Amino acid sequence: MDGSTYDSLVMDEILEMSLTSVSISRPNPWVGAAVVVDGKVISLGGTKELGDRHAEVVALDSVVGRAQGSTMYVTLEPCAHFGRTPPCAERIVRDGVKETVIGTLDPDAKVSGKGVAYLMNAGVKVKVLSQSRPVVYGLRQYVKHRTIGEPWVVLKLATTLDGKVAAKDGSSKWITSPESRYDAHLLRSNSDVIVVGANTVRVDDPSLTARNSDGSEMRRQPKRIVLGTVPDGAKVVPAESYVGEFSELLERLGREEVLQVLVEGGPKVAYDLHVKNLVDEYVFYIAPTLGLGGAKDAFDGLGGASIDDFWRSSFETVDRLGRDLRVSMLSNRAKDLLDNHMNWSRRVAQELGAELV
Repeated sequence: MDGSTYDSLVMDEILEMSLTSVSISRPNPWVGAAVVVDGKVISLGGTKELGDRHAEVVALDSVVGRAQGSTMYVTLEPCAHFGRTPPCAERIVRDGVKETVIGTLDPDAKVSGKGVAYLMNAGVKVKVLSQSRPVVYGLRQYVKHRTIGEPWVVLKLATTLDGKVAAKDGSSKWITSPESRYDAHLLRSNSDVIVVGANTVRVDDPSLTARNSDGSEMRRQPKRIVLGTVPDGAKVVPAESYVGEFSELLERLGREEVLQVLVEGGPKVAYDLHVKNLVDEYVFYIAPTLGLGGAKDAFDGLGGASIDDFWRSSFETVDRLGRDLRVSMLSNRAKDLLDNHMNWSRRVAQELGAELV
């Protein structure tokens, strides 16, 4: 096995580990790390809760005295500043790591190449992935927030195969399978804020809590925001009532260190956010069901007068959940943002003298 293949395999392993920290590390990034000696992974680490240890420190703590001359793999550039915890780059040097392989550089202005520079100045060899798409996609919410100061916006829709979200009479329970609904609750739990239109609250009266399959509430619950007036006695309470431009709401939430907003609004909200190019990721739960004529479309608005008007993207993920499909797509703006970050990471790494692998 050549070195680049091995690097990719280890990076894939710690990327999976990092994703287990998504719901606990925020607003810090969720990171995975590994310590490798003589081609063998001897320690793994993932970021702990806010204020607790970062992934690099977790991995090093479990092999104290054995990291001398090792290689450390880490999905995101180690920090070199004092924040809520001491700098990880300093710990890497102190424990005698000789080489560090980094998935992508950190766009946070407090890091932004400073970790790489610190390591290299201390004599640690640094490699940075040239093709880091999986790592950057796994950190997409963090990358957007640290790049432009706004949260990642996910629009979630449960539809029939022909794109219907409710019957003519407004009923929609249940279009999708229990497996899809449980996955949607996980999506809620991994979001900081959930947004819904006032009409959906009036018609469906949802609680918008993240729940386990047995109905109990998950540990992590998103803040709830209703676009419009919250009806008296609605199950969604406590919730914030917001009236104004959605773009201004995103700017405010970004200042509050919100990293992901999940929108579960109805067809009018979905259409409005889409045409204003405010959605980063579309998540469709598609049931093998036909709503046919008269049923309500997922997007309520004008468009598609000719084939040239059709919005096009590409599938990011496609998974089967029970009898349904879960399909996610990124907006072109979101894809450009992630591509720009990868280009920036490569450029800065090269300018600092790190090796691209």
